[in-house]
Amino acid sequence: MATQKKNLVEGLNETPAGAWLTTDAPEKAIPDNAMHPIAAMRLVTEELAVEGIPERNLATFVTTWMEPEARAVIEENLHRNFIDHAEYPMTAEIEQRCIRMLAELFNAPGETTGARTQGSSEAIMLGALSLKWKWRQRREAAGKGTDKPNLVFGGDVHVVWEKFCRYFDVEPRIVPLQPGKYTIGPEDVEPHLDENTIGVAAVVGTTFTGHADDVVGINDLLVSLRDDKGLDIPLHIDGASGAFVWPFLYPDSKWDFRLEQVRSINASGHKFGLVYPGIGWLIFREKSDLADDLVFNENYLGKTDATFTLNFSTGSAMVLAQYYNFVRFGKAGYRLIMEIMQANAEALAEDLSGMGPFQIIGAGEETLPLVAFNLAEERAYDEFDIAFQLSAERGWMVPAYTMPPDAQDVKMMRALVKVNLSRSLVDRLVEDVAEAIKTLETKGPVSESERKLVKTNVSH
Repeated sequence: MATQKKNLVEGLNETPAGAWLTTDAPEKAIPDNAMHPIAAMRLVTEELAVEGIPERNLATFVTTWMEPEARAVIEENLHRNFIDHAEYPMTAEIEQRCIRMLAELFNAPGETTGARTQGSSEAIMLGALSLKWKWRQRREAAGKGTDKPNLVFGGDVHVVWEKFCRYFDVEPRIVPLQPGKYTIGPEDVEPHLDENTIGVAAVVGTTFTGHADDVVGINDLLVSLRDDKGLDIPLHIDGASGAFVWPFLYPDSKWDFRLEQVRSINASGHKFGLVYPGIGWLIFREKSDLADDLVFNENYLGKTDATFTLNFSTGSAMVLAQYYNFVRFGKAGYRLIMEIMQANAEALAEDLSGMGPFQIIGAGEETLPLVAFNLAEERAYDEFDIAFQLSAERGWMVPAYTMPPDAQDVKMMRALVKVNLSRSLVDRLVEDVAEAIKTLETKGPVSESERKLVKTNVSH
């Protein structure tokens, strides 16, 4: 725009343009003087220069590439406050369209409700809160106590489930894993259930190995408890990663609202929903599954709106980016993208398996497009050594980690295969893994100080 000011603080004294090259970046206080916008941009860019290369970050589930047109939608809408429905009514309508589209994708039986969130962590908090509130309503209606709620989930969940229990005073009943068994089923869950259980959380697409809990078996158990003992325990699906994968790669697998005890599902739009962070979704089976007491009506911004989120003001851009993806790719496009990632993951698994030292975890099973693997037998070096050597030689960020209890002695590596990991990059990764092993065979394990640099976080 011709009338737009080129410099927001034009007229103020500015630090000399090149001063940032020979002085430390501001750390403890806002600088006294302004800086030329190009110099400020250069300073920030240089500060980030030491960070990892997204194409080589095989640890994160979060989307690191979107189409230029999607980025244009994001850039043009960064200024919109999502919560201001009076000023931006179409943004609110587009959120509802996304909710309806996801409800249909997850096979909801009829009209339902939900919410966009900052990510699956907020969606899980809200979904679990609704489980607690609905349980409390049932207990109060029956004239029973409400002071000892518990929530059942496996050791394969994201840490946010434990956070929820701590923050909102719910007893966590965590089903331990076992060596060689990294998901949970009905036989694991049943001993932990009682009349104070607000719900069971099952994972579709774990962050540790990419597999799904036995959702069908857990649902059948809960149905039998409801019908035989009158114990109505709902099932929440943590589909942070898998809810955007299973409908397209494994459409015949039942994990969603086709199972009658599944009452709510969370999904991360910024993972396999293919949107930059942060956008998440919480979808209920029916409107009645959302506790009324958790919905607030406010007119703070000039129009009465019902709100059901932990956050208030937030950007609209990622909601619109999610809608862009839905209309841009359609189901056929999402299916093709998932199949491309799966094909590259299968190629990576085959090459790693053929290399000799590694075993692939859950080969041939339903999983996210990733490869979880570890050393088949004990060697002078371990998975953490390999992860460091890969990073040191080629900059690959492939996490090494130990599994949750009671499989904490099992070491694992995991390579996530996203849409921007092409087949040529897969081939290069395999070559670099082979080179890293060759180096370790020659020099032995890395030092303790080097091991401390290994990426171990697999929860995002």
